Amino acid sequence: MTAPDPVRAARALRGAAAAVLVLEGIAVLFVPRGIAQTGDGLGGLELTLLLALAAVLVLASGVQRRPQGLVVGTALQVPLLLTGLINGAMWFVGGVFVLIWLYLLQIRKELLGSPFGEPGPPVSGGA
Repeated sequence: MTAPDPVRAARALRGAAAAVLVLEGIAVLFVPRGIAQTGDGLGGLELTLLLALAAVLVLASGVQRRPQGLVVGTALQVPLLLTGLINGAMWFVGGVFVLIWLYLLQIRKELLGSPFGEPGPPVSGGA
């Protein structure tokens, strides 16, 4: 199945990818609060890494309109999942976000023919 208007579908899917990245950045910001509830707290390095990851995720949402945006977002799924090393609950949260990201890539592949490629011209409906 391909989208009747691939350009419009690509734009919509880029918007969804940007929204997912912003939500991931917000979720990463909750990690220090979750650790504060359990006791030990975060060291300076862990806090810096989490804040940097959250900032990069939010900034990557703005890159989604560029051709390499999906590649950047896909690469950021790895450090998001690795936040589980800092707080065990993030294995679950990060895993859910990774599954959502993979689902977006699958939808993009079904509608546009490639999970990372640029859309071609619209398919005309022949008379």
